[in-house]
Amino acid sequence: MRLPSKVTSYKDSTFAKFPLILGYLKDGDMRPDDLFKKVKSKNFGVIDYMEILDCLYMLGKIEMKPGKEVLHYVG
Repeated sequence: MRLPSKVTSYKDSTFAKFPLILGYLKDGDMRPDDLFKKVKSKNFGVIDYMEILDCLYMLGKIEMKPGKEVLHYVG
């Protein structure tokens, strides 16, 4: 996870990518692979993507809907 610091600017940090992911999920629930297909053109690597999902889950912003295997925006 890249945190903002003297070396890493905010726009290059993991935090700066949260709004993009949450923006897609605000529009509706999505499967993780479909969401990745949408954001991979924005210079997202798989590792970055997984770190972002982990952080958003730990912060309580997203959840996996049981039985449906989709990501849900909690808000």
